[in-house]
Amino acid sequence: MAEVAINGTTRTEFGKGASRRARRDGQVPAVIYGHGAEPVHITLPARELGNALKESNVLLNITFDGKTELTLPKSVVKHPLKQNLEHIDLVLVRRGEKVNVHVPIHTEGKHDPDGILEHVHNTIEVEAEATNIPKFVVLNIEGMAAGTSKVAADVILPAGVTLVLDPTATVVHLSERRAASSEDSAAAPAAAAAPAAPGAAAARARPAGTPGWRGSGWGRWEGGEEVGWGGEPGWMRDLL
Repeated sequence: MAEVAINGTTRTEFGKGASRRARRDGQVPAVIYGHGAEPVHITLPARELGNALKESNVLLNITFDGKTELTLPKSVVKHPLKQNLEHIDLVLVRRGEKVNVHVPIHTEGKHDPDGILEHVHNTIEVEAEATNIPKFVVLNIEGMAAGTSKVAADVILPAGVTLVLDPTATVVHLSERRAASSEDSAAAPAAAAAPAAPGAAAARARPAGTPGWRGSGWGRWEGGEEVGWGGEPGWMRDLL
């Protein structure tokens, strides 16, 4: 389990305006709480914090006001578009203390090629020592048949780590690819045989009485078809 040392600064200003100024100066507002202690508000350097958070469940040794606290990220807030760090909640932990955390699941092995693997859970909740949290846990899917599932109890846990999630909860499911392909194939001929929507030809037809050029001269459109000038004024027939 990785531990990263970061120097923090105690906050003296609060509110949205103070938070915006801190972020503009490359600092991230943070709060440390836990073990019945009063919450402590600090700021942390955005670049160093961002690099540390690239590893899941990283422990942060934060030094401020002449003391160092061992903390675990609890909640991270990012800008919805820019993805910049905006705020972080940190919980105090002690060495040897057990905590509940969500750990990424890595799958290993080859499943039935006729199936499509669907991840129901990308992480799994476990209990582990704060200083011995695994980076990830492994789920073996070797030889997994289409139409079957793997549950939380199938995940391989390291020594000292116990499962918190319901053991019967589905983690991955291998759906049948052939069933989906057959449905698509059956739908294609049906779509091709479907009659054209009513009025489609009429939408393309020109309005009745609209002049139009024919190979031999002018005509008009009636009911979507070009016809002669029958019934038009005599002077117009003389022109033709």
